Amino acid sequence: MKEMTFGGALEALKAGKKVARTGWNGKGMYLYLADGKLLTQEIGDGSYPFTDSIVMKTADNRYCIGWLASQTDMLAEDWCIVK
Repeated sequence: MKEMTFGGALEALKAGKKVARTGWNGKGMYLYLADGKLLTQEIGDGSYPFTDSIVMKTADNRYCIGWLASQTDMLAEDWCIVK
């Protein structure tokens, strides 16, 4: 498994890949980039459009829309692509 920086992980997200950190404790956790247009169609009420958002699939099989990186995440070099 090839590891990369946060910058590499962002590029992978933009290319449609799922990414995770090998240092995360939770099993099955990963990030993906959700298309704002699809979010607007699927869950929007028509008031305002969604923007593209980074979504985290959590260890308890939930989805967190609008994941924010910590400083530790941004400086980490253990990011990898999830298949």
